[in-house]
Amino acid sequence: MNRARVLKSVALVLALGSAGAGAYFTRDRWLPLVLPGEPAADAHDDHDDHDHDHAAPQGKVLVSEQAQTNLGVTAKKLVPQTYWRTIQVPGMVVERPGHCDRSVLAPATAAVTKVFRVPGDTVKCGEPLFELKLLSESLHQTQTDLFKTVQDADLARAQKKRLEDSAGAVAEARVIEVDNQIARLESAARAYRAALAARGFSPAQIASAAEGKFVTEMTVFAPEHDHHETPSEVQELKVELGQQVQAGQVLCTLANHHLLAIEGRAFRDETPLLERSVSEKWPVEVDFREEPTAGWGAVKQPFRIRQLANVIDPQTRTFAFYLPLENESRSVSDEGRTQTLWRFRPGQQVRLHVRVEELKDVFVLPADAVTTEGVEAFAFTQNVNTFTRRPVRVLLRDRQQAVVANDGSLTPGTYAVQSAAAQLNRLLKAGGNGGVPKGYHMHADGSLHKNGDPEK
Repeated sequence: MNRARVLKSVALVLALGSAGAGAYFTRDRWLPLVLPGEPAADAHDDHDDHDHDHAAPQGKVLVSEQAQTNLGVTAKKLVPQTYWRTIQVPGMVVERPGHCDRSVLAPATAAVTKVFRVPGDTVKCGEPLFELKLLSESLHQTQTDLFKTVQDADLARAQKKRLEDSAGAVAEARVIEVDNQIARLESAARAYRAALAARGFSPAQIASAAEGKFVTEMTVFAPEHDHHETPSEVQELKVELGQQVQAGQVLCTLANHHLLAIEGRAFRDETPLLERSVSEKWPVEVDFREEPTAGWGAVKQPFRIRQLANVIDPQTRTFAFYLPLENESRSVSDEGRTQTLWRFRPGQQVRLHVRVEELKDVFVLPADAVTTEGVEAFAFTQNVNTFTRRPVRVLLRDRQQAVVANDGSLTPGTYAVQSAAAQLNRLLKAGGNGGVPKGYHMHADGSLHKNGDPEK
């Protein structure tokens, strides 16, 4: 009896097993009829050991590698950092008074006979600029007086020698009188020499005038400046060949742009912010709007506000502030002519970012990495092909960056999307998380992987 029951149970188990096996191996034919729209069992391929949920979790969107490339999506690891809130102020490169331009003056009334340098040419200290033919009567008279005084002094010294050789035949008072005359003549000669030197005569020319070889032509040389290693540039020529010039008339203007300044313009209500920047000695970031192909490299000079103007312009209602700027230059030679090219030029427009507040322990993302919906703001994190939308609190935002609070919405060390947040958000709202594409499988963490990819 018991044996018969056991045999019946075994037969029932075998029958149910055979039926289950048959149903399993014929599932491709009957499963679409029972569950229309469900994928066939072969979608598992060779990854039966993976989690095969066919929809992304809520708030996540699945994006294939090709779609990521089309969107230009990139991701970087989140690292908390310190961010400075700044105000943007327009500025301009200007010449620093007393350091850039210098006028070259005519030493005496003369006619211009030669011009050695023209506008655009560079000139070093001591190089010739003009050749002048002297027409000054006073200058010629000074040379004549110097020659006569020197001759009279020589005669007086000769007379003194004869008196001394007379062996006491002449009174001592006579010798003293000659000595006084010699002293007066030497003093007059020194005065004439000083007058000629003040008019631009060289020691050799003064000595020549004292010998009666009067100077009728004079060369005007480039004067010295604070930076001898940097040549100056002839910026403007004030005279022409053959023109008569008067003593003190400007012949040309030399420019040396080694030391410049940046002039910023701010409104009255921004005064407290700038005053704090000055008192705290905070650096100022300067955007020179240079093209990357300029070839100058990064500006390594630190900038700080050194002067705040105490006068407000009645026309613009702004006041000026200044930052020192040390210029860079390079020389270009062409057929024996050398030209100095300056990196920064007076009149060049810049933009100043003045620090006004320090924000610590925040995340700084590109502006395109954060999207908004009404009063809500969102960023996306990436896990392979899965992008998760995270609500964030935006502290500051401009055209380039968005500063996000480190309040737990984003975790340090995760990879945050750096662009295309608006596109990803639209894809999420349009139902882009509807299912796993064919040829992919999803892990338990929500990441999407191609079938056949090696496990990491």
